[in-house]
Amino acid sequence: MGRWEPNTRLKLIDAAVELFAANGYEATTVVQIAAQAGVSKMTFFRHFADKREVLFAGQAEFVELLRDSVSRGPKGAGALAVAAAAVTELAAVFPVERQAPTARLNAVVASHPDLRERSAYKRALLTAALEGALLERQVPAATAGVAADVAVRALHDAFDRWAEPGQKRSLPELIGQALGELTQAATELVGH
Repeated sequence: MGRWEPNTRLKLIDAAVELFAANGYEATTVVQIAAQAGVSKMTFFRHFADKREVLFAGQAEFVELLRDSVSRGPKGAGALAVAAAAVTELAAVFPVERQAPTARLNAVVASHPDLRERSAYKRALLTAALEGALLERQVPAATAGVAADVAVRALHDAFDRWAEPGQKRSLPELIGQALGELTQAATELVGH
């Protein structure tokens, strides 16, 4: 088994998703995931704390990217524009090659209550990080909260659409579409 192979983390993610889809989350072990990826169990644990976390890789990096993006946002820009730019920058991290694996990953997460709960937690962490970064820009609390909620909702809606079979639009394009729909919905709510 190769110890220092490139892309080990990605191989482990893909192996886990494949095995979870084929055998179920509960029935799949860390040993099986490591073997499928061609690495040792010890190598698995160098990258992930447990088999659940293999599906939620990159959380700390995503939070940091959002914070950095917001801090670099132009002075005087609106909170939603800054938040939208941050989630769009985050989306650019995902190459088109990850589109099909994302669809499989979404199906695995949707199939298990613990994974759905962890996904909701991840979403809450992203929202809190984005809101906190906006607050650091002196955005009023209510505005920062709404902008973060809308931007992260758009990100998740876009990911779901991106994972649909045959989807040709890029993830950043889909975020733009989702943001447009959400702002239109907010406008309609205020008008009623």
